[in-house]
Amino acid sequence: MVDEFSQYYAELLTGAYDCVDRIVLNGYFRLAHSPGGFRTWWRTLKGSDADLDNAHLMRMAGRVSRRVRAYAQAAQIPLIDCGPGERKDELAQPYLPADPTFVGVFLILVGRAPAPVWDVKLSTQGKIRELAHKPAYVNHYAFHIMDPEWGHVIFKLCGHPPFALQIIINGHEYVARHAQQEQLSFTKEANCFTMVADGAQLARIADTLCSENTVGHLSQLCDRWAYSACLCFALDLAEQQQSGFHYDYSLYQVEYSRNLLFASGHTLDQVFQGVVDRTRGPLDLKTLKTIFGRRTRPHRRARQPRPRVEAVLETPTYNLTVFKLHFGKLTAKIYTKGEHVLRSEVIVHNVQALAAGRALAQFGPVIARLQAILNRFLQALHCIDRACIDDGVLETWLTPTQVGQTRIGGIDPNKVRTRTAMQAVIALAAAPDGFRLADLAQQVCALAGQSATDYTVRQAAYDLKKFRAKNLVTKVARSRRYTVPVTALRTMMASLVLRAKVIRPVLANLGKPVEKLKPGEPSDLDEHYLRMQADLRNLFQAVGIAA
Repeated sequence: MVDEFSQYYAELLTGAYDCVDRIVLNGYFRLAHSPGGFRTWWRTLKGSDADLDNAHLMRMAGRVSRRVRAYAQAAQIPLIDCGPGERKDELAQPYLPADPTFVGVFLILVGRAPAPVWDVKLSTQGKIRELAHKPAYVNHYAFHIMDPEWGHVIFKLCGHPPFALQIIINGHEYVARHAQQEQLSFTKEANCFTMVADGAQLARIADTLCSENTVGHLSQLCDRWAYSACLCFALDLAEQQQSGFHYDYSLYQVEYSRNLLFASGHTLDQVFQGVVDRTRGPLDLKTLKTIFGRRTRPHRRARQPRPRVEAVLETPTYNLTVFKLHFGKLTAKIYTKGEHVLRSEVIVHNVQALAAGRALAQFGPVIARLQAILNRFLQALHCIDRACIDDGVLETWLTPTQVGQTRIGGIDPNKVRTRTAMQAVIALAAAPDGFRLADLAQQVCALAGQSATDYTVRQAAYDLKKFRAKNLVTKVARSRRYTVPVTALRTMMASLVLRAKVIRPVLANLGKPVEKLKPGEPSDLDEHYLRMQADLRNLFQAVGIAA
């Protein structure tokens, strides 16, 4: 963890790992993306371009549809025609193979989406007058494939020539596969590891996605399925070789995440709520430009909508809150994933926005840019807000405790007897050999001004048992003496001092006008109390509490 935000909460974590999450690649046949190149490819495939017209292009798209549907029926692979607005990832979940050794296509989804297709305009003599792209809604075939190295991947094929391809990969699937090979025990929910036996080993496996070898692995994955599971429905092997059809791959979208695994869900909630409540305001345009490493606002073309440059809080579901920073086609966000994972993430929606090149070979530099943005994002959060984490000790004092077969009541600091016993324990904590029950009973009587019959040794034993159940007092081995741990001494002392010296004086006259509280010659202590009361009034007004 290289950022101060993660280091600040390191002692509260059971593990942390960085992972390349979603990767979207585009596959394209370079020659057929220009008018002249497309005509050249068509001549190579058909022998001439005499039949290059819209009717033959539509027939080629129809052949793809017939072949895909026939293959799905013959191989008994589910094929679903999707309507607009349907979540394709949710449709695929019930069809995931139960067999962990399954490899191949297990689902095909067909949907319509916009894509540039070739439009041929002929002259009156039947000659090609113009060949240009036009936008159209056409069928796309999403092949859901289980790969032995990358897990669940999606290859989406456009049914119209030149048969553009889009590959969707999840880095967490890759890490999970390799973690299983190394026999690492973990619990994974969706695209997140919620429990890990060895966090350092998982982080090492996830880091392999950022190495130079990843480019080769991605290229092998694309070639492994692009021709055998997708392009074969448009061009058979002989047609591919005859026309020299070959895909090149470029980066389109990449997500990079940092995942902090908290030991306590209550602590995680405090950290995240503190970030959400006090961070949005200070993140102005200048700060956003610094985080995303830009000098100016994101550019836009004429007639395009204005790029988003803002810090927003979104609630896509009732139990999920996401804090996002938008800067054009770059997004940084932080949110909780499950009960124990705090995820911070950087997304580039179009790699062109990074101006680092879109070729697959630029995968390493793109990841490095996203890492730098993520570090600056977390560094800004750390500089703006540092949450004060409550370990929940005071809440656990009030709850009963089970010690063996005995149920022992909690400690209520609002009761006078409990506070007096706590003061007595603090006073006896300095005893070099510890203290006995008789010492505790005698000290309580001295502090409360009571006789030995008002507070007996039996009552002292009952109170001491409750203190021991909360680990505020420990017994010396093989003796009847007791000692107070240093952390317990600090907690009890802080509770008593805050109640007596801070909370009670400040709240005593908080509802009265400030001018009526000023004595003739206020002491320094009185001045501190008055300033604190004024600050509390301002705080109450800011958070909407009636004082």
